[in-house]
Amino acid sequence: MSAKKLKIGLPKGSLQESTFGLFKKAGFNISVGSRSYYPRVDDPELDPILIRAQEISRYVDEGVLDAGLTGRDWIIENKSKVVEVADLVYAKQGLRPVRWVLAVPEDSPIKKSRQLNGKRIATEVVNITRDYLKKRGIRAEVEFSWGATEVKVPDLVDAIVELTETGTSLRENKLRVIDTLLESTTRLIANKKSWRDPWKREKLKTMKMLLQGAIAAEEKVGLKMNVRSSQLNVMLKNIPGLRSPTISSLRQKGWVAVETIVDEHVVRQIIPKLKSAGAEGIIEYSLNKVIF
Repeated sequence: MSAKKLKIGLPKGSLQESTFGLFKKAGFNISVGSRSYYPRVDDPELDPILIRAQEISRYVDEGVLDAGLTGRDWIIENKSKVVEVADLVYAKQGLRPVRWVLAVPEDSPIKKSRQLNGKRIATEVVNITRDYLKKRGIRAEVEFSWGATEVKVPDLVDAIVELTETGTSLRENKLRVIDTLLESTTRLIANKKSWRDPWKREKLKTMKMLLQGAIAAEEKVGLKMNVRSSQLNVMLKNIPGLRSPTISSLRQKGWVAVETIVDEHVVRQIIPKLKSAGAEGIIEYSLNKVIF
């Protein structure tokens, strides 16, 4: 009897590296050759394939794939009917949503979207853009862009709808944002029939837990330290712990070990305070997963 498999689409392109890194922290080691579309993974129950994120939801909807990782934006753009198993807030450059924005040249007289009547807009997300315009009663021509959309204004089109994470590329191309159409995060999605399969559903639920645990760990670190029992209460006031810290007695009488999880961005402020409060042997360590 052949082993059960979950056929899953992973995004090829800008999200590929961050997706592989996330899976590694979740416990799945994935590697792929430079010209291959079939990654190797150390889980024999997974059958991954690399596909452009723009196409994954369509293949999951049609049942070609059991599951996949793609943006909420492409689910909406493709009008895909899929099960959204998990919201995974990660992107190419960090843990933040990405935005599809309406932008015009800095020196354009267009200040509001209603001024786009009779104008031409270029974008990869034609359906999202048309729906946006329709809701506002704006009649504009929307054309599909194969890429390099920023360079098409003002010579070829009047405005663009483009994806941005930090806004740097738009500013570098002297573009001004006049509205946000959609915020998007990566989603773990499943085919409806596959989701009804008990084994596949359980596999996806486990994957959701591990991936979300890996994301939760991205901005946190662990801290361990030793402190005199008599100074413990003073020191604890300086630890904004995720949960109540773990405290255990040491062999050396009058000393305890303290361990906790904190937000990484506060570590540089609290370590000096902990030292001043009497903590010794302070160790900071990275985390792979935090499961709530």
